[in-house]
Amino acid sequence: MNSVAVLAEAHGRLPGLVRQAVRDLTPDQLRWVPADGANSIGWLVWHLARVQDSHIADLLDAEQVYISGEWAPRFGLKPSPSDTGYGATAAQVAAVAPESWTALTDYYHAVHARTADYLSGLSDDDLDAVIDEAWDPPVTRGVRLVSIVDDDVQHAGQAAYVRGLLPR
Repeated sequence: MNSVAVLAEAHGRLPGLVRQAVRDLTPDQLRWVPADGANSIGWLVWHLARVQDSHIADLLDAEQVYISGEWAPRFGLKPSPSDTGYGATAAQVAAVAPESWTALTDYYHAVHARTADYLSGLSDDDLDAVIDEAWDPPVTRGVRLVSIVDDDVQHAGQAAYVRGLLPR
């Protein structure tokens, strides 16, 4: 199995993790937080999708799915390409109000489809290309794609954990 195939396999597991974390939850359950200042399930899944969307759009030099579609209103938000949730305050976390669990899975699936399509066009050699020289060491395409998987798996796991804490 080559490196691109490994990345595609890892990314291919994410839709199931996202669905497991949110399936059949009410809007109130998606916004519930286990403690003041903690992240909600809805915010965690919205955030992981936003970061992936932002990074893949950058790699494609294209507009984000979130901006080109009617996604933001489904989360009670205005469309903003810079709003990925990074560094969000408790008030900003609380402002993410998914209309339903399917709003989260629908958006994630749109982002995932774009990611899968992007990965299908890459070769192993493409992974070595430097895409961001603002870091030391500079970030390659492969490193960026691994960081997306890493971030998504962590946040999907956090969402699943918070789901287990929901009041019965």
